[in-house]
Amino acid sequence: QVQLVESGGGSVQAGDSLGLSCAASGLNFGSTIMAWFRRAPGKEREFVGGITWDGVNAYNGDSVQGRFTISRDNAKNTLYLQMNSLKPEDTAIYYCAAETDFYVGTQDHEYAYWGQGTQVTVSS
Repeated sequence: QVQLVESGGGSVQAGDSLGLSCAASGLNFGSTIMAWFRRAPGKEREFVGGITWDGVNAYNGDSVQGRFTISRDNAKNTLYLQMNSLKPEDTAIYYCAAETDFYVGTQDHEYAYWGQGTQVTVSS
């Protein structure tokens, strides 16, 4: 059974930093495309970042470019998202996603496995 469990969410002030983690089990993590998505109140899920199975290629969505960094540690079966210079508009539920593919997709329908999400709230 595939499980993705996010952690590290919380409430912070604008300009602060926060790190999220996603612990994966039940899949061959080293051969899996991983990604972060988020859903803000009243909005659709948005691509935050994705990373290839070997960690060589990483991509960020336009809204977080230059502020967020995605990475992975295959030895620990863990995906990370380092969020810096947080803004109130970053407030959302952040989801970890996985797919056995050869490229990083930016649409949520391209991912088969999802975590339950972790809440990030940024106050001004």
